[in-house]
Amino acid sequence: MRFLLAFILLLHGIIHFFGFLKAYNFHQFEQLTQPIARPQGLLWLLTGLLFIGAVVLYLSGVQFWYGVAMAAVVLSQFLIFRNWGDARFGTAANLLILIPALLSWQSYRFEHRYRADVQAGIERTQAIQQDLLTEEDLEHLPAPVQRYLRYAGVVGQPKVHSFRARFKAEMRGKGQDWMRMDCEQYNFFDTDERLFFLSAKVKGLPAQGYHRYQGHEASMDVRLFSLLPVAQADGAEMFIAETVTLFNDMCFLAPAALIDQRIKWETIDRQTVQAHFTNKGTTIGARLFFNDYGQLINFESFDRYDINAMQQYRFTTPLSNYKRFGNHRLASYGEATWHYPDGPFVYGKFTLKKVDYNPKHGVLDYRNEKSMGMFSLQAPR
Repeated sequence: MRFLLAFILLLHGIIHFFGFLKAYNFHQFEQLTQPIARPQGLLWLLTGLLFIGAVVLYLSGVQFWYGVAMAAVVLSQFLIFRNWGDARFGTAANLLILIPALLSWQSYRFEHRYRADVQAGIERTQAIQQDLLTEEDLEHLPAPVQRYLRYAGVVGQPKVHSFRARFKAEMRGKGQDWMRMDCEQYNFFDTDERLFFLSAKVKGLPAQGYHRYQGHEASMDVRLFSLLPVAQADGAEMFIAETVTLFNDMCFLAPAALIDQRIKWETIDRQTVQAHFTNKGTTIGARLFFNDYGQLINFESFDRYDINAMQQYRFTTPLSNYKRFGNHRLASYGEATWHYPDGPFVYGKFTLKKVDYNPKHGVLDYRNEKSMGMFSLQAPR
């Protein structure tokens, strides 16, 4: 479909050059029986150039290709109406271009809140002083957590005030097939924000979702074509659930953040600790399990709500496959598991691809890596 759209744009643009060539008597086409005035010929040329420009932008991964394509479609349809007898079949091509262009525009609109939230967080945290994390910062932590932070390589590195992570993921509901997705996430610890954006396909159709944990609120909004609601949730239970998720992020993706004084620790044994994390008046509990190497291998909480059932179940995230990400060693693979009365159910699989600490750039600055727009319309690389 991606190559087909690019081909239609290119071919439709080339066909518009025929009107220009006929108007200026460079070539006569039997299919064009009506005369074309020279001023109108220039419009045919401009329209063709706009379609070609849309192809170039699309293949370059520029998100705003749809604006150029829609302008080209408007001009093209005007010319078709003026030359209906010869050019009426071009209306079908315009529709084939207009539909994905409109969907890409809607995708941009849906993503706008995420991008704006991220940019606000980036601007807010840029001025935070980059102090180094020292051994003294670890003194109040239980021994297993200290070993984990040393293993992760956070000592001697800048303290973490924010991070950006990218994942490949698969998720499913009970009785449903796995849904593959690309995920991008920003966390800002100065205000404890978690901004999680996903692009996926639901039964082959493109979907986007935004999980937003900010202030005293948490929400989830997943939409087919960035337009039709698939899953939406908010409220007190959602905030509690996402507070557990925020703390899980700190453990999994930003171990340096575990020096936070709001976390109350209790040592269970040399490889297990209990933690209580409080944010905005909400306290959640979690148990952390480590191995002999100092790696965090599991996270367990009984405070997270299954939003679909609006009920709390035991929730675990086993972690494995530790790798180097810059100066840090982190688990590159994790699973999300509900432990229902009828047995455990793995509903999420996450593979960490990249993580940046204290990023100085917002979403738009990373567009050259990969657009987070609607994936079904993303140009091939």
